[in-house]
Amino acid sequence: MAEILSTVFLIFAVIDPIGSIPVYLEATKEFDLVHKKKIAIRACIVAFLILLFFIVIGQLILEGMSVSLDAFQISGGVILFLFALTMIFGVGKPEQEKSSITDYKHVTVFPIAIPSIASPGAIMAVVLMTNNHIYSIKQQTFTTLIVLCVVGITCLILLAATKLQKVIGDYGITVLSKVMGLILASYAIQSILNGISNYFTNIQ
Repeated sequence: MAEILSTVFLIFAVIDPIGSIPVYLEATKEFDLVHKKKIAIRACIVAFLILLFFIVIGQLILEGMSVSLDAFQISGGVILFLFALTMIFGVGKPEQEKSSITDYKHVTVFPIAIPSIASPGAIMAVVLMTNNHIYSIKQQTFTTLIVLCVVGITCLILLAATKLQKVIGDYGITVLSKVMGLILASYAIQSILNGISNYFTNIQ
């Protein structure tokens, strides 16, 4: 049960649905309510397909480049840690992504699906959490289902984004994003420590 909750919290942290609210509202401010709903649903579908692609193919690509499991764990952990630091100390995910919006006609894919929902941190996390050498097919399938559920929750949150922003406020969204960053940083450090430990164990 603890492992399940840990997986759920981690995936929720890297996808950060609450942090996507300001990005979504800014990206869709030129559209009416019907089109806003369509954009939210399509963006979540695109984001899940991107994450699913990396769940299935990501490790094969790395192994094709002769990247060892230990090296991947360490490098992946470093990348996740740096990503977490930007969530904790940076100007924040929403402001960075809102400032990158230049074309309101293609906001479904960028910046809502990528990098707001399927962020670099989320992509790296799902690859690490579905490693073929560590997790069984059953565990990987379960992780994929959790990703689907979190993306589904993200879709519901985006559909209710206007109301949620009024309730939580910009400060509330910032605080939640930083808490998610702390959770992600902890997982990243654990991944680095595991990679280093396994490396020195294997060379003995």
